[in-house]
Amino acid sequence: MSNIVIISPAHPLRGGIAASGERLARQLQQDGHQVTIFTFSLQYPGFMFPGTTQYSSEPAPAGLNIRVCINSINPFNWISTGLQLKRLRPDVIIVRYWLPLMGPCLGTILRIARSNRHTKVVCLADNVKPHEKRAGDKPFTRYFMQPVDAFVTMSDKVLRDLREFTQKKAALVNHPIYDQFGELLPKTQAREHLQLDANDKIILFFGFIRQYKGLDLLLRAMATDAVRNAGIKLLVAGEFYDDANTYHQLISELNIGDRVLLHTDFIPDSEVKYYLCATDFVAQPYRNATQSGVTPLAYHFEKPMLVTNVGGLPDTVPDGKVGVVTAPEPLAIANGILRLYQLGEQHFLPYLKEEKKKYSWKTLADTLLALVQ
Repeated sequence: MSNIVIISPAHPLRGGIAASGERLARQLQQDGHQVTIFTFSLQYPGFMFPGTTQYSSEPAPAGLNIRVCINSINPFNWISTGLQLKRLRPDVIIVRYWLPLMGPCLGTILRIARSNRHTKVVCLADNVKPHEKRAGDKPFTRYFMQPVDAFVTMSDKVLRDLREFTQKKAALVNHPIYDQFGELLPKTQAREHLQLDANDKIILFFGFIRQYKGLDLLLRAMATDAVRNAGIKLLVAGEFYDDANTYHQLISELNIGDRVLLHTDFIPDSEVKYYLCATDFVAQPYRNATQSGVTPLAYHFEKPMLVTNVGGLPDTVPDGKVGVVTAPEPLAIANGILRLYQLGEQHFLPYLKEEKKKYSWKTLADTLLALVQ
């Protein structure tokens, strides 16, 4: 049994990285390890956060030891947290890295923590290069990487990005399935809960709405004659992290307001299953990507996907089997939507059931520890 600390967003913070950090902790506990999550008392300054709130309204997850202690912009806090970890002497620190802005904070904490000459550090890298570039990205990332012993990435794209910075030990493990949001529900039950018509054709765009995720491309695809004539509707479920007016104006200009259902508040964990189970297919029309947390969510609820051929998305969605892969442009996306309906949900189901077996939390947990033991 190892004493493990995970440095990651976690409750009361919300979002996909928080959810996956907590799920990883549960797997490690199930494997017999002692696990503590060190999360952030301040993750981003308010002016840098594009949503309404960084915090969850849901109760704290039972059975997890979560310490809310890291202030990402206070160097005195970095020193005190590092000293706390140095004294705690965990065998392994698993640290999440998703944004260069966190480099100075996490890099300082890790340097101090591992000065005890006992603790090993392995990074689970969601991103190495950010989706939106900023000044300081490269030096912040280099500073973070210096005290890390090894890395795990969840897409080949991130692994290639990593190799531009370091040749330290690294492994690639596919993002495990999000299986903590409940079991599959009948589509009729989920639609009744969301007050959706039982007979409509509905595709889903799920998650935070940011420019790189290509919702505008999907809206333009919805406006093509072929998709319009097929009577297909789009359910948008997630909070705007961009200017909402840009999307509202586009919907109006395209005259598709009657076929776009906007549920643009943050979707709490307890509601996720209804959105995935209520729709026919999941669309990820990204302009660029590393990997997507929506893909393992769709796998869990056995929903075929449309993804664009960017980053690591097509690697995890075999075309014609688990979903459809298209170019990131409106006409190609429109044709992909029509192809999904032509093939039908039942065509994809056997492939989804088989393919999802690859995405294991135990594989991820074992790989993280093997790299530093």
